[in-house]
Amino acid sequence: MTHHSRLCSFVLDCEVDDLTPHVEFWSKALGKPVDALDEDGDGKYARLQTESDEPILLLQKVSHASRIHLDIETDDVDAEVERLVALGAKEVQRVHSWCVMEAPSGHRFCVIRQQTKPFGMHVNAWK
Repeated sequence: MTHHSRLCSFVLDCEVDDLTPHVEFWSKALGKPVDALDEDGDGKYARLQTESDEPILLLQKVSHASRIHLDIETDDVDAEVERLVALGAKEVQRVHSWCVMEAPSGHRFCVIRQQTKPFGMHVNAWK
């Protein structure tokens, strides 16, 4: 069975008490207006406005050191995780509907459910 995936988002992990001033900084630094200052109502996620052919830009309040990570969106999280493990990645943790993974290089990234519908022109099809 074929599943699909593509680069979805860049997530700026911010080890901060208040995400708001950091959202303002990145909005001005990248020239992207704030789309949602508190996306889920819990103060943990903010989104900058991007065009439909650009990756999503999220800021996430975290308890670990600040860094950036990628999200890969897919229509089959389990199949994509399996494909990436076969390439050498490690599954770190399942969280809600997504999976935190680690590349052989040590970089963390997430495999998430499809966010953009349709996927658009940069989608990969995997068997």
